[in-house]
This record gives sequence, C-alpha cells and structure tokens, in this order.
Amino acid sequence: MHTIGNIIWILFGGFISALLWIIAGTLCCVTIVGIPFGIQCFKIASLVFWPFGKEVDIGRFGLGGFIGNILWIILLGWELFLNHFILALLFCITIIGIPFGRQHLKLAKLSILPFGARIYG
Repeated sequence: MHTIGNIIWILFGGFISALLWIIAGTLCCVTIVGIPFGIQCFKIASLVFWPFGKEVDIGRFGLGGFIGNILWIILLGWELFLNHFILALLFCITIIGIPFGRQHLKLAKLSILPFGARIYG
C-alpha cells in the first residue's frame, strides 16, 4: 500500500514539490548563515518525495534547535504549516483523499518545527 500511495503521490505533485524543496535548500546553503535552514529543507524534501510509510517525531532539540525553530517559524514555517494544513483539510473532505490528507498533516508537523525532528521509516 505504501508503494502505491507513494507512486500516486509522486505523479500528482510530489516530485515537483520535492524538487522545489531541494532548490530552496540549495539556495539557503549559498550563505553560511543559511546552511542549517538548507539542511532542514533537504530533510523536508526527503519526506515530501516519499511520505507514505514514514513517521515524524518532533522533539529533542537543544538551545540551538530551539533558536532555529523560532527563526524558522518567524521567517517561513507558519506559512508552510498553514499551506499543508489547509491542503490536509481539503483532501480529507473525500474518503479517497484521506490518506493524502494524513500525509499533509505529517508535512505540516515537520514544516512548523523541523529542527530536532526525526523521520522514521
């Protein structure tokens, strides 16, 4: 089931979304200050590319992760969270879209607090 869900996900926008996250991560890594944010973009890109069968665990971040998450939320995290949350609500309107809505909820959780988050699966 995970493989079929991931293939459908990739065909209907997952590949383009992951590619955009990789481009954003590359642009963040151009400056030394942006490297930690670029690494988080690459982490999110890996989940966006193949989300079915993976879980996200938020937590276990130290002072640096706390400061990084605060800066992330202020700069772009809240917009990304809102985007994925609204998409999750729209997908969950239909029974067929519920699995894809659940994946967007995972992405929303990761996009609000990426520093210190782990992806299992």
